Amino acid sequence: MVKTALDDQLLRYGAEPGGGAPSKVKITFVDSKGQARTVEGEVGSTVMETARRNDIPEIAAECGGACACATCHVYVDAAWLEKTGARSQMEEDMLDFAFAVEQNSRLCCQIVVKPELEGLILRTPAQQG
Repeated sequence: MVKTALDDQLLRYGAEPGGGAPSKVKITFVDSKGQARTVEGEVGSTVMETARRNDIPEIAAECGGACACATCHVYVDAAWLEKTGARSQMEEDMLDFAFAVEQNSRLCCQIVVKPELEGLILRTPAQQG
């Protein structure tokens, strides 16, 4: 059987080969005042896209996910650091412009939603960029 571009797209977005809607995972955003909001993110999208679709406060995402600003800065809960992966050099460079950067800081435009992130917990700083 020949693998097609459509097959790759279905796999990328988490659908089983042969069809089906993309799966979703629950992501919890905790704002700087401690209020938690749990939303669903589509597998294959970014955490930043999930935040914007769900009107998560304190995520400005001014560049729309191009990794050209630091306005989608989040703190990844310690239990999720390994599963969200390492920062790229470009992300490291952009975090230089972020407020109150910590070891667990990430730009959520650079975290792709995948099934392994079911239950992901992120905190937002009091100020972006």
